Amino acid sequence: MEQPWLYIEDKQMKLRLGSFILLLCLYLQSCTQSSEVGSGQQKLTLTGASTVAPLVSALGKRFEQQNPGTRIDVQTGGSSRGLADVLQGLSDIGMVSRTLTAEEAVGMEIFLLGRDGISMIVHADNPLTEITSKQVKAISIGQIKNWQTLNGIDAPITFVHRAEGHSTLKKFLEHFGLKNSEVKADVVIGDNQQGLKTIAGNPNAIGYVSIGAAEYSIQEGVSINLLALDGVEATSEAVANGSFPLLRQLILVTRGKPSGLAKKFIIFAQAEENNDIVLQQKFVPAKN
Repeated sequence: MEQPWLYIEDKQMKLRLGSFILLLCLYLQSCTQSSEVGSGQQKLTLTGASTVAPLVSALGKRFEQQNPGTRIDVQTGGSSRGLADVLQGLSDIGMVSRTLTAEEAVGMEIFLLGRDGISMIVHADNPLTEITSKQVKAISIGQIKNWQTLNGIDAPITFVHRAEGHSTLKKFLEHFGLKNSEVKADVVIGDNQQGLKTIAGNPNAIGYVSIGAAEYSIQEGVSINLLALDGVEATSEAVANGSFPLLRQLILVTRGKPSGLAKKFIIFAQAEENNDIVLQQKFVPAKN
């Protein structure tokens, strides 16, 4: 009499086990399908100049909204990284904040995104409003070490310099006729944001950053001031009309002609209907 009962229980257990396995399979199939949808997302990687990165990130957000299923991954590290990553196939597009040399341009496609300038900045409490190229050079090499000769305040100058690999450094050295080995830096920083944060936190500091990044930061309440250079105000307007003495291009680069998603994003980034984002970031659109 026990055997039929055991047989029925075994049968029920088998049915339950079978149902469980079926449900598990359906669940796993559902997970796999979700994973496939996620992995089917198109991703574009851009690396390089910290000056260009916030602009590209803002453009990327709008691009993602208009193109569901795409992801724009933006990483900084300097223009040199952007160029190297593109050459090695580590990124789809490089972000560079200067004109390429003839050697660098070999095999590269170059796309102008906008224009910018590089300005000396000080803390908002510093009464200094302008500076000359001669004074910038003297501060850089340690000939002027105290603010007294510049703004009447007896305080040591903290000169904030840029690290190797950043095009802002290269442009700064070229414009003022300096070698990096000559510079006497008190603080060495990487990107614009580090520079802005350092100078906003030190009333005795002076350094150089993107005009666009500085104007945007002032608008956001950061305690810094831009200094006029050789009598020309450091503004995006002065960049637009070409009067500011320290100008540069903001570009995107690819190894060979871009295709697919990279081509689509570059066309989008250069489109006039997206110039509002360039202007919001305080840069000058390429076609202005």
